[in-house]
Amino acid sequence: MTDNSALDPEDRKIVTLARSARARNGVPEGAAVRDETGRTYVAGTVALESLKLSALQTAVAMAVASGATSLEAAAVVTEAGSASAEDRAAVRDLGGPDTPVLVAGPDGTVRANVTAG
Repeated sequence: MTDNSALDPEDRKIVTLARSARARNGVPEGAAVRDETGRTYVAGTVALESLKLSALQTAVAMAVASGATSLEAAAVVTEAGSASAEDRAAVRDLGGPDTPVLVAGPDGTVRANVTAG
């Protein structure tokens, strides 16, 4: 577990936004990403008959659709212990391999800080 108070305020913000998206939408995961200009994009899991996206994939897609050219950081709130390889790949595609990915539990406590690598 990571002490959230040790996080940069902007990183705490995206964890809070991701947690809020998960709770508000009643979905398994919530995510938020911050682009190179500081804008944030928040999303929940998409589970339609014809379209299945994780929350983090959806947040990255929203950033791309809005014109972002890079990511500074990403956060996902999930029951899982880690960000999936597919989620990290989506972040890496836009932000590069060194982009931090914060993985938090449903209570918002950051459990892991990995890179998109």
